Amino acid sequence: MSHTLVVRPLSALVVILAGSALLAAPVMAGEEEAQAQERIQQVESGEAEAQGDDGEVEASDDDVLESDEQPAHHGNDNGHDHEHAMHDEDEHADNEAVQAYREVNRRMHEDMSIDFTGDADADFARGMIPHHQGAIDMANVVLVHGEDDAIRDLAREIIEAQEEEIAFLRDWLVQHGYETN
Repeated sequence: MSHTLVVRPLSALVVILAGSALLAAPVMAGEEEAQAQERIQQVESGEAEAQGDDGEVEASDDDVLESDEQPAHHGNDNGHDHEHAMHDEDEHADNEAVQAYREVNRRMHEDMSIDFTGDADADFARGMIPHHQGAIDMANVVLVHGEDDAIRDLAREIIEAQEEEIAFLRDWLVQHGYETN
């Protein structure tokens, strides 16, 4: 008895396409990384020209994006995201919870802007402390202004967990010779 291999054309095509996709994935990832590095270099080389008298970099989205790229839109996609955000700020100007969340967000992002050491572990620990503190601060806002018992319970759990993680990160930093704030 002879066995004849019967290949269904569609099944073979699926196998071929799947195999070629697996082979092409690292190449495509490498190309994307190279393109990202090229964009970074373009931005960095243009920084000296874009700096103002105070040393601050003055760059617009157009400086970073290629001509055929569009900026990512978050929120509604009608092209008026900035106007929409401004309207939201005015709309909630008298809402104490919104104002508290905005302050927490501003402070967290400011505090997360650390001077990097080059040590990935230390930089992670140093950046996560203000990130976790931001979570604690947000949880405290909902404890003051929120009404839902399930959300308030979650907020209490978040506070407890994040305080433990902050303590661990601070201890780790001290043990590895880094200062903590």
